[in-house]
Amino acid sequence: MGNLLKVLTCTDLEQEPNFFLDFENAQPTEAEREVWQQVDLVLKDAKGILDELQAYKGAGVEIREAIQNPNDEALQDQAWAAVVPLVGKLKKFYEFSQRLEAALRSLLGALTSEAYDDTTQHLEREQALARQFAEILHFTLRFDELKMTTPAIQNDFSYYRRTLSRMRINNLPAEGENEVNNELANRISLFYADATPMLKTLSDGTTKFVSENKNLPIENTTDCLSTMATVCKVMLETPEYRSRFTSEETVPFCLRVMVGVIILYDYVHPVGAFAKSSKIDMKGCIKVLKDQPPNSVEGLLNALRYTTKHLNDESTNKTIRSMLQ
Repeated sequence: MGNLLKVLTCTDLEQEPNFFLDFENAQPTEAEREVWQQVDLVLKDAKGILDELQAYKGAGVEIREAIQNPNDEALQDQAWAAVVPLVGKLKKFYEFSQRLEAALRSLLGALTSEAYDDTTQHLEREQALARQFAEILHFTLRFDELKMTTPAIQNDFSYYRRTLSRMRINNLPAEGENEVNNELANRISLFYADATPMLKTLSDGTTKFVSENKNLPIENTTDCLSTMATVCKVMLETPEYRSRFTSEETVPFCLRVMVGVIILYDYVHPVGAFAKSSKIDMKGCIKVLKDQPPNSVEGLLNALRYTTKHLNDESTNKTIRSMLQ
């Protein structure tokens, strides 16, 4: 597939350049290596996190028994014993979100620097970093899809906090409290209260990146995001490009990445992704999603419906709104 971004000029009215970005095989160049290695350390743990979340069963049965029989000490102990290790997992997922945000900011720093003239050059010469950026977004949307279908997470954590405060009132030793002190428990609780906690972490991180790098034009960041959306859209809608994918996982990967960068763009850009002046062809992106088997993209369409910031603005094109209804 080759490591270079193939840039072909489009014949359409907008003269939007088409890209092929090698999400499957891009390897880091010497210039990318330092950032790539930092981010790789984080991404190596991503699959394990998803596997653990997918296997998360919760302590619903034990909690129910304990609540229904408040005077049965054995059942209280059983529920506590079931919940404590689960809270350890929830803490681990939360701490991973912090590492992921730091990794994303490192990548944004590299992909928006003044080292090259424009975003196309960045993506052309830093394909391995672009691929890692894509992997972070793919992980994020997958994590949030799983979290949404696991209500036990919030139930377990609420029970843990209630029990912990009761133990404190009664001056009982609380095994597991060392794991999660009160301040950390508040942060973790806020994290899981969000419908899409990983996406919120990344949106906040991207917004913070822009506000902390005042010397960097905001366009460097928004152009990076809009170009990535274009890359994914064009690769998905062009049979010649799609035929180059060697893994069947690459199509859902590209779809998730496209939706992820649209959402980040919508948070960071002053008028968002749906405005007329947006550099993202939203109609084209939604069409690509709607051209997939319906069951496979409902979660992604919902992410655009419910986790973007500007969809319901007055300025949003009515056609776009009705396409997402």
